[in-house]
Amino acid sequence: MTTPPPAEAPRPHPLHALRASVFAIGALLLLAGIGVLVHQPLLIPPVAASAALVHGAPGLPISQPRNLIGGHLLAGAIGYATLAVTGSTAWGAAIAAGLALGAMMLCHVSHSPAVASAVVVVLQSPHAWPFLPLLALSTVLLAAIGLLPGRIGGHPVRYPLSW
Repeated sequence: MTTPPPAEAPRPHPLHALRASVFAIGALLLLAGIGVLVHQPLLIPPVAASAALVHGAPGLPISQPRNLIGGHLLAGAIGYATLAVTGSTAWGAAIAAGLALGAMMLCHVSHSPAVASAVVVVLQSPHAWPFLPLLALSTVLLAAIGLLPGRIGGHPVRYPLSW
């Protein structure tokens, strides 16, 4: 017996896709500007992936502020711990990524883009100050900007669903 293929998710209304894109771009431009001011533009890849979740899939559990902020900060801390043990190596980055994933799962703050924060720490060896405060600020600002679409123009899913 074969099972039918899963039903395809309905396509979002074009205005919702446009709204998500505009808010994600605005959030990332703000965060990129802050990163450039403090000479830490390395946060763009992990935070860009987080913006895609917050604005493109705001109803998912991994998009919620607790997961967004907690996941990135936990992964960053694990990145620094791994860096101390392995040095800045590709092997260390791989180990940090796996450890970050497991720790996020155990702490109930799973946020898949945060794994990249651990990798960035190991591969780039940024000074913890200002990297960790910038990471915290970036995720808090991203969550705050995530509040706007549901309050300006009626995004179909309010964000956040939980804290």
